This record gives sequence, C-alpha cells and structure tokens, in this order.
Amino acid sequence: MSSLVGLRQTAGRIVSNPESMELAQALAAQLSRHLTDVVLCPGSRNAPLSLALLARSDVRVHTRLDERSAAFAALGLARVQRRHVGVVMTSGTAVANALPAMVEAHYSHTPFAVISADRPARMVGTGASQTIEQQGIFGVYAQTTQVESAADVPLIAERFLADRQVHINVALDVPLVGEELPGKPNDVTQHRARTPRWSNHGEVAVDLSRNTLVIAGDEAWEVEGLEDVPTIAEPTAPAPYHPVHPAAAHLFRRAQVSANDYVVNTKVEQVIVVGHPTLHRGVVALLSDPDIDLICLSRTEDFTNPRGESAQLGTTVKTSGEPTREWMKICEGAAQMAADAVREVLAETTGEDASETEIGFTGLHVAAAVGDTLSVGDILVLGASNPVRDASLIGLPFDGVETYSPRGAAGIDGTVAQAIGIAVATQSREADAPRAPRTVALMGDVTFLHDATSLILPEDNPHPENLTIVVANDNGGGIFELLEQGSEALRPSFEKAFGTPHGVGVAKLAEACGAEHREVSTAQELLDVLAELKEYSTGITVVEAHTTRSSRRALQEALAAKVGQ
Repeated sequence: MSSLVGLRQTAGRIVSNPESMELAQALAAQLSRHLTDVVLCPGSRNAPLSLALLARSDVRVHTRLDERSAAFAALGLARVQRRHVGVVMTSGTAVANALPAMVEAHYSHTPFAVISADRPARMVGTGASQTIEQQGIFGVYAQTTQVESAADVPLIAERFLADRQVHINVALDVPLVGEELPGKPNDVTQHRARTPRWSNHGEVAVDLSRNTLVIAGDEAWEVEGLEDVPTIAEPTAPAPYHPVHPAAAHLFRRAQVSANDYVVNTKVEQVIVVGHPTLHRGVVALLSDPDIDLICLSRTEDFTNPRGESAQLGTTVKTSGEPTREWMKICEGAAQMAADAVREVLAETTGEDASETEIGFTGLHVAAAVGDTLSVGDILVLGASNPVRDASLIGLPFDGVETYSPRGAAGIDGTVAQAIGIAVATQSREADAPRAPRTVALMGDVTFLHDATSLILPEDNPHPENLTIVVANDNGGGIFELLEQGSEALRPSFEKAFGTPHGVGVAKLAEACGAEHREVSTAQELLDVLAELKEYSTGITVVEAHTTRSSRRALQEALAAKVGQ
C-alpha cells in the first residue's frame, strides 16, 4: 500500500486528487470569501489545506514555525484589518497553542479564526498519534464548526457572519495529498463577506450641564454628542478634544480642592464609560463611587460596569445642556497640573540638574522618550503591564498615532508576534507609500522574552520593513514593584517570586533571530537612537534600554506627592 500513499483508487483507476484534497480545496474557496490573510503552520494533517490555500491568488499566506506565534501574528493582522484573519495548523497540541490568542480575541472583540486539521472521528479516543478532542477545545471562547465533508462547507459562511471568534475543525483522512500540486482555481474572490455587526443597546439621555467626565478605554469610539466633554482616555482610545490626565482622577472624587488660596468644587456628578478601561486604580475608583452616577456605553455584549443595576447601559447618547465654563476650567487645570507633575518628576531624575538622581533611568523615562519621538502617521504597540500605564502617564493617546495594546485579557504573551502582524498589516494597507509606515513597539523585558522567538520569520514571507521594538529591560518583573507585593515587609520573598531576574543577553538573542540591536542606558541616548531610527530604520530593530526597577516605587510615590494623592 505504500506505493499508493497520496493517491486514491476509483473504479479501478488511480486518481491523483484524493478526497481530502478535494475537501481542502472546497474549504479554501469558502475561506477566501471571508479572509484576505491566513497564517500557516507546517504540519502533516493540515497539508491538503495548506496546499489549497497556497494555490489561491486571492488569499495572502504567511507562515510561522509555531502555532502560538502564528495565532498572535494573525491577531495582530486582524487588529489593523478589523476583519477575520485565520491561522491554520495540524492536529493535536498544535490547536491548543492557539488558545491564548483566542482568549485575547474574545475579550478584545477582535475578529479571529482558527482553522484546525483533525483526524477522522473514528480515530479520536483510540490512542492514535497526535489525536486529541478538538471539538469544543476553545470552550466559551469560540464555538466549533465541524467539517467532515464538502456538504459541511456552507456552514462556515454562517459562522463567519455570526461570530467574531471562529473555530473551523476539519477532519481529513489519508491519503492527504496527491502526486501534484493543486491547480490555480478560477473562482477568485473579489469582495469579502461582511463581518459581524456591532451591537446597539439603545440611547441614554445625558444632561451635560451636570459635571461630567468621560472615561474612554480600549475599544472606545468617538461617541456623537460627547466631543466637548472632558475625557480621561487610555492610550488605545481615540484622542479626545479635552483630555484629562489619569493622575488627576482622584481629584474628581473630592467635594473641594484648595489651590492658590482658592477653593474649587471638583466633585464629578456623572461618569460616562466608553469601551473597556482597566489601567488606573484612581479611574476605577471613580467608576465604583456610589455618589457618582454611572453610564456605560458599549458596542458589544460586554460592559465595563462595576455597579451592576445602578448603572445605565446603552450605545448612543441623546444630550441636553452643555458643560459649564467653570467645569471646563476645573478639568483643564487638573489635567495640566497632573501632566506637569509627571514631567517635573522625570526632569528631577535625569540631566545635570537632577535633584533625585537616586531614582535613575526607569521604564517611565523610556515611555517618555518613545512618546516624544512619535509623529503623525506612526503606529504604536504597547505591551501590557507597565509600558501601557507609563504611556498613559506621559500623555498618550496622541492624535494621528494609531495605538494598539492587548487590553482584552491584558496578557503579556504574544506581544512581539502581534507587533509584527500590526506592522505587516499597516505597510500592506499603505503599500503605495514611499516608505513603510513606522511602527514602534514598547514592552518590558519579560514580555519580550516571553515571545522573542516570534522574531524568527521564515524566508519568502512578508517582513516588517520599519519596526522598532523598544525593550525597557529592568531584568525582571518591574510592575510588581508598584503593587502590594512590592512593599518593604514582603521584600525577602520578592525577587524569587516576582522580581525573577534572568540576566538574558538580549543582544545575542536579537542577533540569533535576525534582528538588528541597539542599546542605551540613559534617556538622552534613547532619544538619539530613536531619532536616528526614525529617519533610517529598515526591517526590525530591537532597542534595549537598560533601566532600573528598584526605584519604581519611589518614583511612583514622588508623582503621587506632586498630584496630591
């Protein structure tokens, strides 16, 4: 029988196109109606589908060496395209490796599709090699559409139209491939099917003559009628017309604040949440304050609502009145005070005239340098943990800078892969530009190391043409320095459990993965390198900023003192 591998016998004659290959071609044709891009992983069971997709001219195929990286790369592409991007893999644990990306896609409401090859049903539960229970593997995060034959293929269209997270599990039997590559199909897809529509939870009446703040988080959008309302916006939200710095959030829970011999009534009466804010405890406290009316707006089935039934829910607003001049001046003053405080703390810790030199060069200084070198048209990717919070403190979002961060589940995994996917999708979107758009990714060392192998890109693949990855390397978990476990009383166990120093040579790692490497140890050095790369960068460059985390708690306390916390 070995001589017949890759062939099937029909009515006494050998046919070079096995049933699995025919099923894969039908599946690929259907997928092309929904996907412009797929990320492919090498494998045996998915071989028919891989070949079928590569034969199509209407689907861009990317390849990655491992499924976890591939899934996050697909997620990065999907964040920019705002439509489904697929990841294709073989059976077994390969499918399970896509779970973290599926979870992030679910909670960030990003269109995302896993297309997994599987053994036939008769082999499941028999101890067959590389065979696991793949149906329902993603649980609540994605329903499985099982494809056993060509008759099941139309079910895929329904799934893509209904769900943002899709799992297609296709059972493929041997023989898997034929003697020759499949021919180029004639059914080229010109127009893709629509993606699932946003939800509409109705309209909420809002009186803007009351002291009102908008809290705009991840997935926020520009809500008609709220343009002139002071807004605390996280970095991935649209840049507001009247920004309020998050470090000033605590002021709006106070009835009065004294400033320059004046007493100011700063208490906010109502807060409007747009999207999914998660970054700052002071902001979360505003949402939880029972003395403040809460309105939550969402375009999905999920709401950021810590108050349950006491909050009003909707998607659009019908406004009356307008913010008072006094309230606008209060918000403007609080915003300026907090923004100035951050810059003053940074200035006090760097330069020749620094008064707090023991603070040193921290991740906040790195975020400031990155922010100060951004331009309109740049793309920014922020790692979870400290970088996205630091970026918020230094004044993001910026108008004209697209910003992405994995805020759905707020995990650090897959950040490098997502940054690469975002960079590739952006330069494809702007293919006629004389130079690829600049993408800057800011992340910590643990986040980078968690996903460093995603820098490995197989040849003959779309590569980022202008991606700078800034790694704030404080040799461990810097965010824990700011949390309760970083307190002095718990320090004896801190390094082993939370600090986790690793001593990894980032330069050698970057070189091994084919990326350029630069390193800096001061804010000025970082500014100089970023300015240089802004003009001349090509490909992927890893900029390693050697920072300290031992003083992060002191830095945070200095900032809190300046803003009156």
